[in-house]
Amino acid sequence: MNTSPFFIKPTPLQVVMLKVAAALVPGIAAMTWAFGVGVLVQITLALLTALLAEAACLKLRHYPIKPFILDGSAAVTALLLALSMPPLAPWWVVVLASLIAICLAKHLYGGLGQNPFNPAMVGFAVMIVSFPAQMSRWAAPLALDMPHLDSITQVITIFSGAVPAAFDAMASATPLDTIKTGLKAHQALADVMGAPLFGNLAGVGSEWAAAGFLLGGIYLLREKLIPWQIPVGFLGALMFTASVFYGLDPANYSPPWFHLFSGAAILGAFFIVSDPVTAPTTPRGRLIFAALAGLLTYMIRVFGAYPDGVAFAVLIMNIATPFIDQYTQPPVFGRKK
Repeated sequence: MNTSPFFIKPTPLQVVMLKVAAALVPGIAAMTWAFGVGVLVQITLALLTALLAEAACLKLRHYPIKPFILDGSAAVTALLLALSMPPLAPWWVVVLASLIAICLAKHLYGGLGQNPFNPAMVGFAVMIVSFPAQMSRWAAPLALDMPHLDSITQVITIFSGAVPAAFDAMASATPLDTIKTGLKAHQALADVMGAPLFGNLAGVGSEWAAAGFLLGGIYLLREKLIPWQIPVGFLGALMFTASVFYGLDPANYSPPWFHLFSGAAILGAFFIVSDPVTAPTTPRGRLIFAALAGLLTYMIRVFGAYPDGVAFAVLIMNIATPFIDQYTQPPVFGRKK
């Protein structure tokens, strides 16, 4: 009988990234169904730019291109970045964001495993701060009974940069932005959320996209590709904070289920906050990291200048990762401290 400990063979990085990409498929399908072919165009632009930028950076650093470009890390970064971008954003916005994510946020720090900040969120944050108008081009959900931009017009809008004459009638703000704008205009929350844009849990269409990412996140947990502390801590803190404010003043604060299924909450919990490079390595540290990111996400959404706070919350917590790791390390075996 063998009683010796067994070594677990680590999963190759290519397999991990392939499974992460596969887990994104349900959410991608739901987003495409909800907002149109622009979602797929942005994904294609981000993928092409990220892979070319990865190859160029590897060449400049005198690294072999093939093994690194085939590990899938640049492709997953591109997918997460594209899914965070508005479907009708001009092509150059996605290209520039991808270049920043790969060249500056990743390779400038030494490449995969050395970057202190999540590359996809760096690219997104730079764009939303620099080009807020272009980063607000969301197509109206196709499920609404209203005129829509057809697939060809969406592609033309992305690549030409020209805004169709009827664009304002066919575009839509996100549910988070709609609530923030309505409350600033002293509208009742019930009236704002009574608009056709809102569905049973959150925004029409976007709640199905969130459900798709939730399905993919459960798959990642089942495959043990992400630690459970990250999504539980992030979503738990977000829901708890939203519940407190909603319980104190339901007339001015959105219900917790709305925050759960709106914006990038579920995408962030399972695919972004859980980034193993920029998150803490200890179980207790991961829980603290994720919970604080969830708290910051709510605070930025409700009290900040931007409608969603996932990207900024993640980047702020990335700064704290080394300190969290330092103070949550378990004692060395044989020592009391």
